[in-house]
Amino acid sequence: MKETFCFKKFKIDQERCAMKIGTDGVLLGAWTNVDFEPQSILDIGAGTGVLSLMLAQRCDAPTIDALEIDENAYEQCVENFEASPWGDRLYCYHAGLDEFVDEVDEVYDLIISNPPFYSETVSSGNTSRDLARQNDTLPFTELVESVSKLLSDRGTFSVIIPYKETEEFIALANTSGLYVWRICSVRGHSDAPLKRSLIEFSRTKADAIVETLTIEKERHEYTEAYVALTKDFYLKM
Repeated sequence: MKETFCFKKFKIDQERCAMKIGTDGVLLGAWTNVDFEPQSILDIGAGTGVLSLMLAQRCDAPTIDALEIDENAYEQCVENFEASPWGDRLYCYHAGLDEFVDEVDEVYDLIISNPPFYSETVSSGNTSRDLARQNDTLPFTELVESVSKLLSDRGTFSVIIPYKETEEFIALANTSGLYVWRICSVRGHSDAPLKRSLIEFSRTKADAIVETLTIEKERHEYTEAYVALTKDFYLKM
């Protein structure tokens, strides 16, 4: 049965993707900076292709490449790209990150990833979903080292991770010459603990811009900041 998620300017079919559209991906796609007009973008672990599509809507980068290792997700991503208004700028590779790094000579101005980040073994009964969620399929170390090789000198790397992993991830990135430029800590509502970190890295050391975002005032009543961030995408905003 077809599972379609409709945004304002594009739609996502996701019945063959282990990881469905969720708040994490939409937050990352909306929050990531494109004001510096990146000419080339790489989406690592594309899944449905939502991050690539959001960035295609937000900027005019002529090259937006995506990378997806799971065959079903790859095929669905390609279909979502082709059905979008920006199909001529979007391309998905069916490959693992290690293979891609070995074969590609290009560098990218913006690299974005909503990586799997469950370090413990999880089991939902759905093997594809479990693999998509567990970071042993894309360890943070491999992700950071690969980004360091693929990022242009002026480029930025944008990622969303669990809040509790923030310090460790930043330290890992620093060892590969990537430094925090912006960081936003996210909580579900004002009384909730911080749950996610949105982080942008560059090759230049600078004083980081530090923010906090609360998603809801109360159940289904969204904060002004969250609405402002996502209103160009969600139909309900």
